[in-house]
Amino acid sequence: MVRNPRNSKSAVVATGVASLALILTGCNSSVTDVTPTETPTQVVVDPNAVPASTVGLHIEGVEGGAWASAPFGALRLWDNGTAWSQIELAKGEFKWDNIEGSLENAESKGLTDIMLVLGTTPDWAGKELNDSDYPQPGAASAPKNLSDWDDWVTEVVTRYKGRFSSYQIWNEANLVNFYNGTPQEMAEMTKRAYDIIKAIDPEALVIAPSPSLRLSKAFERFYPAYLEELGKLGWPVDVFAIHTYPTADGDPVDRGALVTLAQDTITAAGAPDLPLWDTELNYGLAGPGDLPRVEITGAQAAGFVVRTYIDDLRLGVDRSYWYIWSLRPYDLLGVQAFPGSDGEQGFFAVNAWMTGATFDGCTESGDAVVCNFSRTGGAETWVVAWAQSGEVAYTTPENSALVCDPLANCQEAAGGSEITLTEVPVRVYLQ
Repeated sequence: MVRNPRNSKSAVVATGVASLALILTGCNSSVTDVTPTETPTQVVVDPNAVPASTVGLHIEGVEGGAWASAPFGALRLWDNGTAWSQIELAKGEFKWDNIEGSLENAESKGLTDIMLVLGTTPDWAGKELNDSDYPQPGAASAPKNLSDWDDWVTEVVTRYKGRFSSYQIWNEANLVNFYNGTPQEMAEMTKRAYDIIKAIDPEALVIAPSPSLRLSKAFERFYPAYLEELGKLGWPVDVFAIHTYPTADGDPVDRGALVTLAQDTITAAGAPDLPLWDTELNYGLAGPGDLPRVEITGAQAAGFVVRTYIDDLRLGVDRSYWYIWSLRPYDLLGVQAFPGSDGEQGFFAVNAWMTGATFDGCTESGDAVVCNFSRTGGAETWVVAWAQSGEVAYTTPENSALVCDPLANCQEAAGGSEITLTEVPVRVYLQ
């Protein structure tokens, strides 16, 4: 993603305490004051539970100490001054400050699942310099000499061995302002980086370049050809990656169609069965063409966040990195994620509704989607339901207790209640 210039960086009512506890936990309160009355038992983690790393994030200013108040489990460094062109300012001369700051900040918070994007090309190493290149002229070029690429990858992986969990080759390599070389060159760079990374830090994952899917012609021009070339080299990646920003008027249904397009393209190329990560997404961004930006707020904004991550479970995307946790409203984006925003509440809902739970599958009936979750071996169960479009009548299960939306607005809904599903997902608590 190209950043815009900015000035700065009805429930079954129980009685007494039991009723109060239901309301507090059922409504997804993010702040709880609990005084233990007995010795806590050891918690057994379900190996099938949805891991925290499913929810990835970009953070504006992470290199300077900024951090998200919303819960997440994986960090991707992009737009943090950490790309090759922003680190190796001249051949063999490195300015590591932003990488150091980002790592120290994340590690101090206990987060170790961190991805570094290896591209872009420094001006001194590029074949051509264009003013439209991002983040600076030359950055979109393939290197004149691939030995410079080899040296960079060797230097950064040696220096940070064991601290980056993954390295992504390039960002949106099908868009000319990010990369104007050939698919064959990018495949060769992927292979070279893979061999270097595995030799130095074999536990680190190598993430393929992430094509943007919102511009279909750019995707079709680059990605199938890149996959063909990558196949000739033996598929030297651990994870495939995509970016699924829908058009400005798009929603999670449109995003799901982009996911399916990518999966079909990868399958058609004869690729091995590898994880698929969406390493950058949001909604409402202006374009293509004259489509204006769409501001998405309230329960809809929080709901888009929830649906994105639950869609990942049902569509087969292993993790997604939301763009971007910001310090204040960010005009480029349709769904804002900053302290006190509706998007922030969406991440709290994801954490409460999905992370650490067992995903027990989804059913679809017409436009209604109903997804099943449980904890502690099924002792605690719930469903998350929504309408793909419009409104859909839905009858709650016989053991229903409470229905809450992602902004923690709850209502009573006893078993067999008739409620109306909309595009905003709801959690139906079962008893």
